[in-house]
Amino acid sequence: MNIALLIIFAFLLLSFYSGIRARQGKDMNMEQWTVGGRGFGSIFIFLLVAGEIYTTFTFLGGSGWAYSKGAPSYYVLSYISLAYVISYWLLPPIWRYAKEHKLVSQSDFFVSKYNSPMLGILVAAVGVIAIIPYLVLQFKGLGIIVSEASYGTISPAAAVWLGVIAVTIYVMLSGIHGSAWTAAIKDIMIFFVVIFLGIYLPYHYYGGIQPMFAAVHAANPGFLTFPTEGLSTSWYISTVLITVFGFYMWPHTFGSVFSAKNENVFRKNTIMLPLYTLMLLFVFFVGFTAILQVPGLKGADGDLSLLRLSLKTFDPWIVGIIGAAGLLTALVPGSMLLMTGATLLAKNVYKVMAPATSDVQIAKVAKLLVPVLSLISLYFTLSGGDTLVTLLLMGYSLVTQLFPALLFSLGKQPLVNKYGAFAGIAAGVLTVAYTTVSQATLATLFPHWPSVIQDLNIGVVALLVNIVVMFGVTLITKPLFVNGQQAANTEGTPTFK
Repeated sequence: MNIALLIIFAFLLLSFYSGIRARQGKDMNMEQWTVGGRGFGSIFIFLLVAGEIYTTFTFLGGSGWAYSKGAPSYYVLSYISLAYVISYWLLPPIWRYAKEHKLVSQSDFFVSKYNSPMLGILVAAVGVIAIIPYLVLQFKGLGIIVSEASYGTISPAAAVWLGVIAVTIYVMLSGIHGSAWTAAIKDIMIFFVVIFLGIYLPYHYYGGIQPMFAAVHAANPGFLTFPTEGLSTSWYISTVLITVFGFYMWPHTFGSVFSAKNENVFRKNTIMLPLYTLMLLFVFFVGFTAILQVPGLKGADGDLSLLRLSLKTFDPWIVGIIGAAGLLTALVPGSMLLMTGATLLAKNVYKVMAPATSDVQIAKVAKLLVPVLSLISLYFTLSGGDTLVTLLLMGYSLVTQLFPALLFSLGKQPLVNKYGAFAGIAAGVLTVAYTTVSQATLATLFPHWPSVIQDLNIGVVALLVNIVVMFGVTLITKPLFVNGQQAANTEGTPTFK
């Protein structure tokens, strides 16, 4: 067993131990397991939010897209920073409402705001469906990192199995407490590793960051600018728009908001989190450095650029530290995703189907669903082949469909009714499903339109369909329903719960 693999396993055991130990002295009821008893301060909320965002995508997907696509990769830097700014106004009212009504999941918020358990089931279904490709992204990245950093000693499949088993056990035992403590270890490591790689590698191979860009430009003129078609500026703007709206619509990110001890936590973090996003620049620098140093990586193999360059450059013990940091970028968000998916299914689907179930039984069901979700995600991980960025964007297109219904519910009374919210979300999700399965784009749907329209992210179409259907159904049903109740002249007609 080489030194790199020993270091990776040591950090795997450390994260496992931290996750288990985090439960000590706590009664792991549903509220403690999912939202930490609503007692997390600024530091833990910062770590959880950063832990959910700085994932294997940051570690591999960001450098992979810089390596393969060039300038379009900067959409990541833009949307995350903008989403953090929006959180200053968006998250406090969500937190206040959740605390007042003792909510523990994203679906709970929609159920309470619109007085509709059926809408909660739809929101839970959308969340879980989106979570699966996000989990696949984490597990796929974990397999790549451990296999590459161990110099092929462990296969990607074996690495995925080990990681999934570890994260499943500590999620079942410790819930969000385990995720928070593991996030603390991960963030310290990823901070130093990413900055070190982003500075050292360009200087090692090119003598600096500016000479690195000059060399890439000389070898491939135009690579560092947006193309006129395809991943053009219109694609960039529309993709940033979609991902900003969807940023806090991920069920695990939305749910982590509930764990704060007060609303000022979010305002404090809004100051620091955009600065933390600058770490992504160093990831991009690694990808750009790799273009001329490890050429020939095509398609999904572009995600290997950071690790292949590290293997070429460093001694095994340094590679082991890099691999350990990458491992933790999969375990932290993976644990949050598993816990959130299980909570949605148990509380907002199973509980609705079996209303007599007690809160204690719901907590048990949620914990038992964790390994089920792990195995489903494991199956798709071992049988799929999309790049990490593609998987992430597909999930974003789904969760963004929840944003209009959330936005229009933040006042004292929602601007749309539950029928409109349900229909809008369903229409948006079906549009995403159709375009994903058929691989349709605006260019294929409207081949004669100008490229500035054709290049728009297809998620924009789904969002527009969502909003039009939402307000259309609200207007149609408004005369028949008043505050969610049937009007007197429709007595005897089945109601929508």
